[in-house]
Amino acid sequence: MTIAEMFEQSGVFTLLGMGIVFGFLVVLIISVSLTGKIIHALWGGKDVTAPVKAGTSPNGGAGAENAAVTAAISAAVNEYRKSSL
Repeated sequence: MTIAEMFEQSGVFTLLGMGIVFGFLVVLIISVSLTGKIIHALWGGKDVTAPVKAGTSPNGGAGAENAAVTAAISAAVNEYRKSSL
């Protein structure tokens, strides 16, 4: 097998591999789109990605509790850093 034949074979394999990957991606896009349409049809078109209003918490008012937990963790980390030095 000569160098030219090996280059030709590697080119064919490269194009074949890229074609298979491209085909898989096309099938994946189509299946995701169809799944989205089916889910949209089953749930009556409800918008599950509606934005949350400013000043409200998505879990029913636990925003202040989350802020308190975040503040406590931040204070603990700062205290640890001070004592570690």
